[in-house]
Amino acid sequence: MVRQLGELENAIMTRVWQWNRPVTVREVLLDLQSEREIAYTTVMTVLDKLHRKGWLRRDRAGRAYRYEPVSSREAYTAALMNDAWATSDNPAAALVHFFGLMSPEQREALRDALRVAALFPSDPTGPDSGGNGPDTGETAPGPTR
Repeated sequence: MVRQLGELENAIMTRVWQWNRPVTVREVLLDLQSEREIAYTTVMTVLDKLHRKGWLRRDRAGRAYRYEPVSSREAYTAALMNDAWATSDNPAAALVHFFGLMSPEQREALRDALRVAALFPSDPTGPDSGGNGPDTGETAPGPTR
């Protein structure tokens, strides 16, 4: 089960996902400071926690660490959606209600995704027998707490 990110974790992960490159604590701090008052040690602690939770990998660069995401925001969103859907006693009804909440643009994106998924049918005897669609090379983040 994937745990939803907290407010500050999400603000930090959003930057890391958008920048799409290894980042330092200082880079994240300077960008966050344009929106809020925040200490270097707070950013450092949250990045370390995200690393320990499996959301980020890090490599030492001199005396600092450089952090980069383990998976994409899209993989995170898909895992959250899958977890939410799995909690329903009636998944078909949950999907109908979900579709009813979608905007026309979201429904069109869903149609496009279903067309792409149809190009990559799951092999029921293969390693992806869970029906997860095309292998994007991404994995859900590591252990959750």
